[in-house]
Amino acid sequence: MAGSTFGSRISVTTWGESHGEALGVVVDGFPAGLKLCEEDIQVYLDRRKPGQSKFTTARAEGDKVEILSGIFQGRTTGTPISLMVRNMDQHSKDYGNIATCFRPGHADYGFHEKFGFRDYRGGGRSSGRETIGRVAAGAICAKLLKELGIEVFAYTKSIGEIQISDFELGYRDQNPLAMPDSEAADKAAEYLAACMLNNDSAGGVIECVITGVPAGLGDPVFEKLDAKLAQALVSIGAVKGVEIGDGFDAAKTMGSLNNDNFELDEHGKVVKTTNHSGGILGGISDGDDIVVRAAIKPTPSISKSQHTVNEAGEELDIEIHGRHDPVIVPRAVVVVEAMCAITICDALLSHMTDRVDYIKEFYKN
Repeated sequence: MAGSTFGSRISVTTWGESHGEALGVVVDGFPAGLKLCEEDIQVYLDRRKPGQSKFTTARAEGDKVEILSGIFQGRTTGTPISLMVRNMDQHSKDYGNIATCFRPGHADYGFHEKFGFRDYRGGGRSSGRETIGRVAAGAICAKLLKELGIEVFAYTKSIGEIQISDFELGYRDQNPLAMPDSEAADKAAEYLAACMLNNDSAGGVIECVITGVPAGLGDPVFEKLDAKLAQALVSIGAVKGVEIGDGFDAAKTMGSLNNDNFELDEHGKVVKTTNHSGGILGGISDGDDIVVRAAIKPTPSISKSQHTVNEAGEELDIEIHGRHDPVIVPRAVVVVEAMCAITICDALLSHMTDRVDYIKEFYKN
C-alpha cells in the first residue's frame, strides 16, 4: 500500500492496523542531538487514548509507547526513530455481524473496490487508531519546535452548533471536550448526552494556532505552506474541510477589509496590523500566528438502524455495535496539533537551504 508516508526533509511513515498486534511510526530525517524520552511522547498519546470520559470509546488501551531505535543516551541520533504502541484490548468479535457489509460513512466500500478485500475489524488501516503514529511523531517535532520558540496549540472550537465565545487557555485540558470555554463546554456536553440517548453522534471544528513561526517558510507554487497544512489535516480520516485564517468567510468580504496592512514595530520589524491571512500569504509564512481550522464529521459508527449493501450485492439494514466515540473531535485535537507540528518542522528544515547566505552562515569558519 502506497501513501503511508508524509513529509520530505522529515518523513513520517505510520504502520499497523486497529486490531493488529501493534501500531507505530518511523520518523526519518530528524536531526541528531535532541533530548528525547518516552515520557515526552507519552504525554501526547495520553491526550488521544480512549476510555477517558463518557464521550470516548470504552476501549481500554494504555497506548504505552516504546522507542525501538533512533535514540542513544537520551538523545536523537539522526537515524530513523522507530516507535511502537501495542494493541491490548481488541474486540474483533464486535464486528462479526457486519463483516461483509459496507458500513455507511466508513471507508469499507472504497477500500474493498481498491484492494479486493478489507479488514473489517475496526477498519484496519482506515481506522482512527492509525493516528497513534502521527501523534507520536508530532510529539517529537513539537519538542524541537518548542526549543526554537514555536508553539502549536489546538483546541475544540465547536461541537455541533455550539461554538466557543470565550478563551480560557488553561481550561482546554480541564474538560473532556478540550474546549477552552467553560460555558460552551457545558452546553456541548448536554448536546452530546442528547445525541447518545438518541443513538447518534456529532461533529465539530478544531482550531490550531501556531505561534513564533518566522516569515519565509513554504514555497510559492505546489509546495505552499498552506497547501501542505491542508494536505496534512485532510489526511486525518474524519476531516472533511480545512480553513486558513478567515477561510470561507474571506469570500464574503472585500479586499479593503480582508487585506492585512503592514507597518513597522518599535524595533523596525515588518509586522501586520491584522491577521486575516492566518499567517500565510502566497504560500509562504508572513511571520504572524498561523491559524488553521479542520472540520470533523460526526462519528459514522452509530447504533441507529442504517440501510446498506453487503459484498454479495444484497440490500439490508444494520445496527453497528461495539465501542465507538459519540464524537471524534476531542481526541482529534492532539492529532491536528501533531500534523501541524510535523508540517512546520519539515518546512523549517527545508527553509535552511533556501538562500545562499543561509548556507554561507552555517558553513562559515
